[in-house]
Amino acid sequence: MTLTDFGLIRPPVLAGAALLRDELLRQDTGRQKEGWATARVVLVDEESRSPVVWPAPGVEDADTGPRLWTRAAIEAAGSPPPDALLLGEVDGVAYWAVRGGPEQAAAGDEIRWLNLFSVGAELSDRDAALLAAAVALLNWHGRALFCARDGSPTRQANAGWARICEAQHHEEYPRTDPAVICLVHDGADRMLLGRHRAWPAGRFSVLAGFVEAGESLEACVAREIGEEVGLDVTDIRYLGSQGWPFPRSLMLGFHAVADPAQPFRLDETEISEALWITRDEVREALARGDDWATADDSSATATPPIRLPGRMSIARIMIESWSAAG
Repeated sequence: MTLTDFGLIRPPVLAGAALLRDELLRQDTGRQKEGWATARVVLVDEESRSPVVWPAPGVEDADTGPRLWTRAAIEAAGSPPPDALLLGEVDGVAYWAVRGGPEQAAAGDEIRWLNLFSVGAELSDRDAALLAAAVALLNWHGRALFCARDGSPTRQANAGWARICEAQHHEEYPRTDPAVICLVHDGADRMLLGRHRAWPAGRFSVLAGFVEAGESLEACVAREIGEEVGLDVTDIRYLGSQGWPFPRSLMLGFHAVADPAQPFRLDETEISEALWITRDEVREALARGDDWATADDSSATATPPIRLPGRMSIARIMIESWSAAG
């Protein structure tokens, strides 16, 4: 059977438009102050963790799933503080983000401080979007304290969506680094997996890499696959995208066709192992459920089972979609 094209069976986590990003609101301090009375604040600590309300054990009601804990803005201050970042609006409610720890959040056994990578797939589209925006913006501000042009200090502007240097008033905006992530298959019943040299044995994923200056996305796909495993690819096709604020990437998903008969030529500085796996083997790995989020690498056997990325990553939905297409 020939299969040179397929689509995602569902949107990746963080791919929805649950958050209204209003450019005019970012510049309207009057509206910001008016909305502060009903606004909510997302807390993010120095380790990029936020408070999450976790359901009690044994509770199966879908409405009691994990949810992001947010603080009433008016409880923290009478108006938006200078360091608060406006994330956007959801159902007419403005959401802001600030750095903060447990002393500023609710306490209790149901509150867990978790990062986006570990809990993002469990949250609602709204909560995942809020946390992703908060983490991405706060990370950028922490790295943009000085102007890239003249080295002068910068100050926050546009409710956190810009910084202006104090010397020449240059404006800088939140950086996003585009990266391609590609599922390589043979057009039939096999797909390619690779293991980064830093990953434990058994952990595999599809291949990815950052887009270089002046490079198209398709050219990046071909270059990265060639550099990492030495394969030539054809039929490069776009699948979808996912914000990935670790710390500031945008993952652009593709699939492409390669010939399994072509020998690997691994870039061993990055890739320690590559293999072709059949659709049935992929389905077995998916059915086991022992993905990266649940793996216990401390008890790995001599030949551990293949573990695939967890549901937070676009890589997972790409693999599931290819598996379902055959």
